[in-house]
Amino acid sequence: MTRLEIISDPICPWCFIGVSNLMRALEARPDHPFVLQWRPFFLNPEMPREGMDRREYLETKFGGKEGAARAYAPVVEAAENAGLPIDFAGIKRTPNTLDAHRVIHWAEAEGVQTRVAMALFRAYFEKGEDISDPETLARIAGASGCNAEVIATLLQGDADREEIAEAGAEAARMGVTGVPTFILGGRYVVTGCQAPDMWMKVTDELAAAAAQMEAGAG
Repeated sequence: MTRLEIISDPICPWCFIGVSNLMRALEARPDHPFVLQWRPFFLNPEMPREGMDRREYLETKFGGKEGAARAYAPVVEAAENAGLPIDFAGIKRTPNTLDAHRVIHWAEAEGVQTRVAMALFRAYFEKGEDISDPETLARIAGASGCNAEVIATLLQGDADREEIAEAGAEAARMGVTGVPTFILGGRYVVTGCQAPDMWMKVTDELAAAAAQMEAGAG
């Protein structure tokens, strides 16, 4: 098996699109060799813990309403091409994602990390939910296979808060400047929103290489 690390932020639209493309490819290749692991990245490491108004955030980041519209035009197009029903108008706040990353981290122990991460994407981009709200996070985690009560209790404290923040900072120190970023087998780096065809090609190449090695060993 090949470890495929996904470095992302659940409020990154390119991450939602790029990872959805990956998932589509893996569904088409059910015998794929990948073991997925999710790693944190913070698009807004200085975001206040309570988050901020979405419109204010976008206009501040992109220099006004027109700048925000220009920046998001290719995102809207890519989402439509991927068949993702993103409702940007329904997103009212840009949250701090530290707690969302904590939940993704805890989900790994339950074997449902990908399920939780994808549920967070959908909750934010399709339903406009506040994925910094503890009750919302616990509900999403519970519906995705975690123990909602345990998650709710953990969110009341500071468990793994420093570790997750440090992991996000470490990704930046490694040179990750944009997400999604994918690391295959701890060696090969793939950046950006790749098409499903690219991932299917990679999967096929790995399968062919493994078959060749097995034939050689025999």
